[in-house]
Amino acid sequence: MPQLPTTTTGYVHSTESFGSVDGPGIRFISFMQGCRMRCEFCHNPDTWQITGGKPYTPQALFDEAYQYRAFWGDKGGVTASGGEPLLQMDFLIEYFGICKQHGVHTTLDTCGQPFSHDPEWLAKFDQLLEVTDLILFDIKHIDPIGHRKLTGWTNQNILDMAEYLSQKGQPVWIRHVLVPERTDYDDFLHRLSDYVAQLDNVRKFEVLPYHTMGIYKYTALGFKYRLEGIEPPSQERVENAKRILRTAEYTGYLDD
Repeated sequence: MPQLPTTTTGYVHSTESFGSVDGPGIRFISFMQGCRMRCEFCHNPDTWQITGGKPYTPQALFDEAYQYRAFWGDKGGVTASGGEPLLQMDFLIEYFGICKQHGVHTTLDTCGQPFSHDPEWLAKFDQLLEVTDLILFDIKHIDPIGHRKLTGWTNQNILDMAEYLSQKGQPVWIRHVLVPERTDYDDFLHRLSDYVAQLDNVRKFEVLPYHTMGIYKYTALGFKYRLEGIEPPSQERVENAKRILRTAEYTGYLDD
């Protein structure tokens, strides 16, 4: 099978060969370098810096991933995560293009922050969607004030992206991190539930309980950890969130 020409360089923070929580099945995960968001609960602050990471051509990253194809089965494949992979969209278009040429399932894990209605940006995004099978879409906070406090950025263009993907019929798994004293309030959860219910493309809705496993990275980087003293939510609160968000209703696409 002929190889697609590669003209871009991508910068990858790290890779994981046998990922099991970033899309359906067993997956090769590439954590792309760079993110503009500053989520208080982020467990990968070492990916924030836009510069840095290991340089790859799309073909080189594919070749590394494809070594593990025997483990993917019918559901697995590759996932581009981060950081924020949409900051390296040219690279992703080529990388996912090679994957699709070889019949590999592609998943994009994004917070949606770079989304824009600028015609040039949107045209490129549409190219990426053509070679993307599934999007893991993080909605950090449904409330605009709460979102800015939690991430440093507005959520308006992020919700615009959610609606754009719904109009396009692009399969999406929504992910929401449940953080005590930030997102774990019934009012916010009901608002998020109602918002997601009006989207036509959601195949799965995941509640991700906040955890503190990345705190050591903040210490190593000399960053202040802004959620110090906040503990992970109880199982009761996790189940409450799942009930309000009606996560059990979303089981229609490549459910793992």
